[in-house]
Order: sequence, then C-alpha cells, then structure tokens
Amino acid sequence: MRKWNVLVPAIAAAALAFGTAVPSQAQVSFGVQVGAAPVCPYGYYDYSPYQCAPYGYYGPEWFSNGVFIGAGPWFHGSHDFYGHVDNRFDGRHGYHGSYPSHEEHFDHSRNFNNFHGNEMRDGRGHERGEHGHDSH
Repeated sequence: MRKWNVLVPAIAAAALAFGTAVPSQAQVSFGVQVGAAPVCPYGYYDYSPYQCAPYGYYGPEWFSNGVFIGAGPWFHGSHDFYGHVDNRFDGRHGYHGSYPSHEEHFDHSRNFNNFHGNEMRDGRGHERGEHGHDSH
C-alpha cells in the first residue's frame, strides 16, 4: 500500500506536467506581399523585374478601356484567359528597341490595327504551346 501512496502522486504529477497543452504565442501567416503593380502605358512583362512592355507586345484583349488588365502577381483576368502577345517585343527573344517610360500614357489613337501576335500567354507567366497545351 505504501508503494501506491508514492507511485500515484508521482504519476499524477507527471500527467499534469506533460499532459497539459501550453498555448502557443506564435502566429503563422501565409501569402506574399508584392507591392503595387508597375505603372506602364502598354503593360509590363509577366516576369520579374516586371519591366514596362513596349506598344505592340500585348494585343487588344489585354486592355479594358485603355487600362492594362495586369500580368504576373497583379493579373486580373479570368482563370482560363489566354491573350495574344508579339514576343518579338520581348527582350528574352532579342528585342533591343525602346521601352516606354512610366510617365507615358496609353495612346487611344493606336488601335492595334498593326498588331501581329505570335504567341498566347495567360498573364501568369505561361504560354500556350501548340494544340492548346501549356508550356513553361
């Protein structure tokens, strides 16, 4: 009986010490803060560093009343959106021409009549390959 008098309080103390949960003060947050979208008259590339794209890179479906619908982290189009781009105006494809400044504004007199897209992009950095398959 004497063993029980020593053993039971020891088990009870161990259960209290190890069995109680201590509330955590840590706070976990998910998400990425990317800041404000670049201000560019004819949009910006959908990859970092999100440089302003020249007139002619994006087709007319990328604009709503002269306002770019966004690309990369600031894309505001539908989930299944793919729009035309002309990758000849992309530095990754050898473009060395001029780029618009942040002070320029969308020129409504340019109505995309001379636009010749050669690629479809989704605004999130993906291009549509042949036969509708995505490629990266």
